[in-house]
Amino acid sequence: MDNNIIEIEELIKQFSRLPGLGPKSAKRIILKLIDNKESMVKPLAKSLANVYKKITRCTNCGNLKIIEKKCFCEIESNFDKICVVENLADMWVIESANIYKGHYHILGGTLGIKDNYDNKNLLMDSLIKRIKKNSLKEVIIATSATVEGQTTAHYIEDAIKNDKIKITKLAQGLPVGGEIEQLDDGTLFSAFKNRIPVSD
Repeated sequence: MDNNIIEIEELIKQFSRLPGLGPKSAKRIILKLIDNKESMVKPLAKSLANVYKKITRCTNCGNLKIIEKKCFCEIESNFDKICVVENLADMWVIESANIYKGHYHILGGTLGIKDNYDNKNLLMDSLIKRIKKNSLKEVIIATSATVEGQTTAHYIEDAIKNDKIKITKLAQGLPVGGEIEQLDDGTLFSAFKNRIPVSD
């Protein structure tokens, strides 16, 4: 096996690690790239290098930011609500549905039933600090209806329930076991519009 084949196999392996891509899909993408090296590979490589050098995850809100610039969460705003989601994909689908205006907090994952959040890369502490620092009237917990999502929601509820702030969660329309990023706009709109207070 020559070096080119080894390099291609390594590329297939790396692409296969992406969500929704198996080895067959990765191979098709890579063959397309190889057939269009000048028009696709060079700009793709440049874009990936720029993202690697310039983009990072904000340690305060979990959103993406340019390394040398302020994040959106550091800019003054009149929002009095914060929506807590598991990942960036969830935030993007809510944004694209245009059903919510307010702060976001991206946790970066979920808790398992037996997990200690200190062992996970979750932005729990910064969420609590943001709630205490800002004059917020409502925390919307928009975690998925999976076991992990609901475990995470309960942890957040317990952490902030004594702060005299309204805590709500997404309501009807969110199917059991459903993930936010998989929902259509209509279902998401219904879940937001009919959100319900979290009981003590």
